Amino acid sequence: MKVAIVGVSGAVGQEFLRVLDERNFPMDELVLFGSSRSAGRVYTYKGKQYTVKELKHNDDFKGIDIAFASAGAGTSKEFAPTITKFGTVMIDNSSAFRMEADVPLVVPEVNAEDAKLRPRNIIANPNCTTIQMVVALKAIEKLSHIKRVHVSTYQAASGAGATAMAELEKQYEQLLKGEEPTVEKFAYQLAYNVIPHVDVFTDNGYTKEEMKMYNETRKIMHSDIEVSATCVRVPVMRAHSESTWVETECPISVEEAREAFAQAEGIILMDNPAGKEYPMPLFIAGKDPVYVGRIRKDISNPKGLTFWTVSDQIKKGAALNAVQIAEYLVKENAL
Repeated sequence: MKVAIVGVSGAVGQEFLRVLDERNFPMDELVLFGSSRSAGRVYTYKGKQYTVKELKHNDDFKGIDIAFASAGAGTSKEFAPTITKFGTVMIDNSSAFRMEADVPLVVPEVNAEDAKLRPRNIIANPNCTTIQMVVALKAIEKLSHIKRVHVSTYQAASGAGATAMAELEKQYEQLLKGEEPTVEKFAYQLAYNVIPHVDVFTDNGYTKEEMKMYNETRKIMHSDIEVSATCVRVPVMRAHSESTWVETECPISVEEAREAFAQAEGIILMDNPAGKEYPMPLFIAGKDPVYVGRIRKDISNPKGLTFWTVSDQIKKGAALNAVQIAEYLVKENAL
């Protein structure tokens, strides 16, 4: 098994190295790729040093079985033919191919089998907010078909990359010193603030991030589900939170929902209001599962249910989900 990471120097690229190591992914050889700026950097994996190669249009992907790509949509679109031309399976973390009809969009706990049908040898990793939500929705969908979802996200700075995390830290330092904060990665100062704006606005008033949650959820779940999202950036370093309301065809009790979440793959139930136990990003950053709590009936709708989820969007929302896809393909001999 020969594996490549494209965009290894970024936050998700570095997380790929950690996740592959943590899960002891079966590989005989590892190749790292990056931009001209990253080429020549050295990273350590399992005690061995690897030098980053510059991503070029050549034959470097010959013999590589799986390539994890996290270098941005533009790079993915440009280099996909180069990466896949010798049969490499490209698991892409960008938005480049998510809504392409001939590219599966996969969350292993929800639709792993879709990864086998990949005419272009490309599998798309969904948006981090969508991944977290559909893992939870799958548990409810097994009880009754979900007709619609309203969701508000509380997205950490790391969702915008390593430089955004650094900017948030810098803003707090600057403000404590009485200095004007640096504002480059976000529309406004994020420290001591929340910003109801993630990604660019579209003609219907929703942002692209919010529309991703609508479109991607329907594709992953093969469903007519309706999703209305409001995506908010919050001054948290890592791990996204989501407040989710669902309306199902048949009423679902809190007890039924709690049991479904407890039994679901990839979910940890953390729902004990009396003991003040509920998921929070402070304690969930760096962990693999989607955590679910604050489960309750919607008092305004007998078919409504509300719950709260938290998940590390660099792990489950990006690198871990991609590695789980690869693990599924290895297990099913589907490479």
